[in-house]
Amino acid sequence: MAFKITTDCIACGACEPECPNNAISPGDENYVIDPERCTECVGFFDEQQCALVCPVDSCVKDPEHAESKDELMQKKIKLHGK
Repeated sequence: MAFKITTDCIACGACEPECPNNAISPGDENYVIDPERCTECVGFFDEQQCALVCPVDSCVKDPEHAESKDELMQKKIKLHGK
């Protein structure tokens, strides 16, 4: 399941450099996560880095983009080649 950034985002930008998939970018009013690139950090970290560094807890699971750990790992391999 990809993560998303809620409207609670204060646009501090702490999450953007933490994403190993470059899935986070500035949006119109707050940062956004591209669900096609988000792997929940599977294959890199045990915890989602965006959620760890967010000072207002606006990085949450996106139920509209549910994926299994295996699907997330396959996406990681597709993005990074290993």
